[in-house]
Amino acid sequence: MRIPLAVAAGGAIGASARYLLVDGLDLWFGAGFPVGTLAVNAVGSFMMGVLIEVTALVWSPSPELRALLAVGVLGSFTTVSAFSLDVLVLFERGVSGLAGLYLAASVTLSLAGIYAGMRLLRLALS
Repeated sequence: MRIPLAVAAGGAIGASARYLLVDGLDLWFGAGFPVGTLAVNAVGSFMMGVLIEVTALVWSPSPELRALLAVGVLGSFTTVSAFSLDVLVLFERGVSGLAGLYLAASVTLSLAGIYAGMRLLRLALS
């Protein structure tokens, strides 16, 4: 029961952080393009890459702490379901070019983020 509680606690942290960042960026940039969701997916993927490398190379957290951080905090911080909805809404608004750009940018930046996070830690620790 300790791991599900750790995931729930991390989820509260990650979801709150996601809400604050998305809301702030939407206020800053406007609601025409989902900058906030794009940002949390890219940043969250980078942070997941860093976490995976740290736990693989230099740190062995307990299963509860690993679940809290990876599944709870980062799992609820990144928003693939919100991303999917954003793409669909852009298509439904008739801005398919913007939807395609958002789709490509989200996938590219998320993959680049996780790769960069892993590489950064590998370089820093070698």
